[in-house]
Amino acid sequence: MAKPRRNVKFQHRGSVSNGDGRRQSISDISEGTSEPGSPTRNGYSGKDEVEIPPISEYEKKKQTFITRTIWTFVMIAVFFAAMLSGHIYVIGIVTAVQIVSFKEVIAIANVPSRAKNLRFTRSLNWYFLGTTMYFLYGESVIYYFKHIVLVDKVLLPFATHHRFISFMLYVIGFVFFVGSLEKGHYRFQFTQFAWTHMALYLIVVQAHFIMNNIFEGMIWFFIPVSLVITNDIFAYICGITFGRTQLIKLSPKKTVEGFVGAWILTIVFGYAMTNVLMRYKYFICPVNDLGANIFTGLECTPNPVFLPHTYHLPTWPPLPIPVPATFRIAPMQFHILVFATFASLIAPFGGFFASGLKRTFKVKDFGESIPGHGGITDRMDCQFIMGFFAFMYYQSFIAVYKASVGNVIETAITGLSPEEQMEVVKGLTKYLFNQGVVTEKALECLNSAIRRR
Repeated sequence: MAKPRRNVKFQHRGSVSNGDGRRQSISDISEGTSEPGSPTRNGYSGKDEVEIPPISEYEKKKQTFITRTIWTFVMIAVFFAAMLSGHIYVIGIVTAVQIVSFKEVIAIANVPSRAKNLRFTRSLNWYFLGTTMYFLYGESVIYYFKHIVLVDKVLLPFATHHRFISFMLYVIGFVFFVGSLEKGHYRFQFTQFAWTHMALYLIVVQAHFIMNNIFEGMIWFFIPVSLVITNDIFAYICGITFGRTQLIKLSPKKTVEGFVGAWILTIVFGYAMTNVLMRYKYFICPVNDLGANIFTGLECTPNPVFLPHTYHLPTWPPLPIPVPATFRIAPMQFHILVFATFASLIAPFGGFFASGLKRTFKVKDFGESIPGHGGITDRMDCQFIMGFFAFMYYQSFIAVYKASVGNVIETAITGLSPEEQMEVVKGLTKYLFNQGVVTEKALECLNSAIRRR
């Protein structure tokens, strides 16, 4: 028998051998015979693969500009749609901004890898946020809707003991924090505790006053917000037009010329916008119906600050040209000068503070919540302090304090015994009867019901 021949390869018909003697498969043949640049089962061939050129800096900036512009118009549309739809929608937006901003500020703190699995670290952050919002929202609801909350059987205990309940909720979180302390992580845990409380004060507490501005009247929300936005725009325009002198090292692109030019233009804008808005009661009336919108409107007695007053000019010294001796203007148009000045000269330092914070943690933005703009906090850094100022200024120089239904009910409930409250009811009913508001039958029915009691 002949020996079998080893290492002898037969050239089969229709087959093609490759360089290493291995018989080519159908896929190998198709890959080898495919046209240059034509796709194969495994993609493009290695020789003919087309390399995508890197995107130039100009294209990157162009794409960023387009994205930023689109989302700017989206935010403007949402803002105006919410404002015209009703106060409750604006409150919803402010609440969402509070929560997202808190999340972003908490997130930029560097978390050591060994501390990520600590018990209750993140949970306590959110617990303190919920406790703070419960306290602040409760305070606003009780203050502005006393006439509803204090006469409801279910809500009355929560309203009368709201501050104690809020305090106990905070104490529970405090006890949990102390109980969660672990050896070797004390510095990190106390740093997180302090960082959380700083975020609560700088974001949640200040945003709470923005919400109170909404309750006092839409104009006290819209004017401060619009002044900050337009001031930022005017500062950019003036800065690129004739800006030369650097304003502050934290923001190298800010210039003194842009700062001052924006101040002047913001005053002009504020004066004009106030002149328009104070003609509509939907903007100047405090909230008495959360279901109101731009179409239903609101009714109230306007604050005197919106009513034109006559002012007399001094006649001395004599001027070379004739000047009117009197002029009429609403006091609000004087107040807007203060608002515009604060928005131009002080509120930007909220942005500078945020810039310093980002530099501390070596981050460009607080987050990526808004494409092209960064995080919510990047857009709201000046708004928080501006809203806080607007509330304090309004309460100090503009608000008119008078007895309200809610205040009277609160005083009667908390300061009078049930017998004294019944005497108040009898006295008010008799007074209304004498004024012709209540019928004699209603008076007799009430007196008989009180006697049976």
